[in-house]
Amino acid sequence: MGKVIAIANQKGGVGKTTTAINVAASLAVLEKKILIIDADPQANASSGLGIDISSVQNTIYECIIGKVAAKDAIIGTEIKGLELISSHIDLVGAEIEMLNIPDREKILKSILDKLRPLYDYIFIDCSPSLGLITVNALTAANSVIIPVQCEYFALEGLGKLLNTIKLIQTRLNPKLEIEGFVLTMYDARLRLANQVVEEVRKHFGKMVFQTVIQRNVKLGESPSFGKPVVLYDAASAGTINYLNMAKEIIKNNEQNKL
Repeated sequence: MGKVIAIANQKGGVGKTTTAINVAASLAVLEKKILIIDADPQANASSGLGIDISSVQNTIYECIIGKVAAKDAIIGTEIKGLELISSHIDLVGAEIEMLNIPDREKILKSILDKLRPLYDYIFIDCSPSLGLITVNALTAANSVIIPVQCEYFALEGLGKLLNTIKLIQTRLNPKLEIEGFVLTMYDARLRLANQVVEEVRKHFGKMVFQTVIQRNVKLGESPSFGKPVVLYDAASAGTINYLNMAKEIIKNNEQNKL
């Protein structure tokens, strides 16, 4: 059964979508079968994988409102073994439409439970909010990856996210774990960046990925070309960082199975 991993942080601009696209692509390159659920109305994960959103008819929105089966919304990408269920701006209104549905926090879980046998990992790229769609993602997930940028105010808002995770563990998904905190946008030349790394490691210890994602021009450019960085520039620091993070995820999950 595939493991469902949500990538969440209600703070914008921390590298959620970059991490979702690139760690998923790296795992696919390492011969794992991967699905990305784009659960952000901005649909950046979809466009970052070269999908023309305007031409997609079946998205996660149609799955949530029960219009189509999830298997009919899956689309392929340039990378073998990496598939996607796209997002749509209509997802903004889905939260209102979901209010009258019984067990509304578990809609995404029931969608993904049917898909789990088909994949090794399913990643949910969450929107920068703690609304009903993000609650659905955390209820559906086995674990959550939390990107933290190596900048001022990095730890701001983390308390709120961790409280939300705790609430979901108590009320909706007792098995939800933290897969790990990933430090993003790291620039070794900046004293502040090194202080943030130190601070996060001191706070969260072994829950922090060993791999740190460096600031990298190619990593920033690749989404505008609709490619994960591994396709855009296989030798870049961004590619190496995310491949290392993917290997860490595989290793951690294999150890947990023992």
